[in-house]
Amino acid sequence: MSQVIVITGSTRGIGYGLAAEFLKRGHSVVVTGRSGEAVGRATAELGRFGTVLGQVLDVRSLAANQATWDAAVARFGRVDMWIANAGVATDHVPFAELPDEQIAATLDTNLAGTLYGTRVALAGMLKQGGGRIYTFEGFGSNDMMKPGIVVYGTTKRAIRYFTRALAKECAGTPVLIGSLSPGMVPTDLLVYSSRGNDPVAWARAKRIMNILADRVEDVTPWLVEQALANTKQGASIEWLTRPRAFGRFLLAPFRRRDLISAIEARANVVVR
Repeated sequence: MSQVIVITGSTRGIGYGLAAEFLKRGHSVVVTGRSGEAVGRATAELGRFGTVLGQVLDVRSLAANQATWDAAVARFGRVDMWIANAGVATDHVPFAELPDEQIAATLDTNLAGTLYGTRVALAGMLKQGGGRIYTFEGFGSNDMMKPGIVVYGTTKRAIRYFTRALAKECAGTPVLIGSLSPGMVPTDLLVYSSRGNDPVAWARAKRIMNILADRVEDVTPWLVEQALANTKQGASIEWLTRPRAFGRFLLAPFRRRDLISAIEARANVVVR
């Protein structure tokens, strides 16, 4: 049966890839982003795959999240799945050197934005009789730490706690809460949040990325199938598991890949 999926931050990167995959499977998708131009472009491109509704959304506003829900329901009658994908990152510099506005933007977008969207979706889904909500994990969710991305990692660790706590709270309700973890995908956000001013450290990071990373078009079909099939409260849908990562390192001497150079070469790196 066709479902209606809202994906925040879906005008590029993983969100865009998820939207394309849902559409290819016959579902309707609400594509969102902060820029009207970006939303219009993504909606036009994705329209060849199926039914798309474009919606300008700044996830940092509770009212804007509600407006997106209302627009989706007005168009399609319900929302079956809400995916809180929107995210930004700070410059790759020590915490003490971060501009105030970058700290605020990352906290407000990644953490508050996820909570606001989830609150709106949860209330609506409880009222309509069911649905699924997925948050998005990232570096820091599993307690991994790296200098230069302290704020981003903090938001992702907090999102993991939030998701698990909310899943417990929603036990016994018709709304499923879970998380999606795409692993290391070479999007603009990944490059932006990983490269710093140390060329040696960046070269080392690129080597790791080229071992562990996967393309959007490789990861998103699997995530979509798992998200649609899931019936478990509190499910953690994880692409890059420890065994898979271990296998990548074992095969690294025989499997040369370069997934980062094309993104790095862009004149202007823009976060998703």
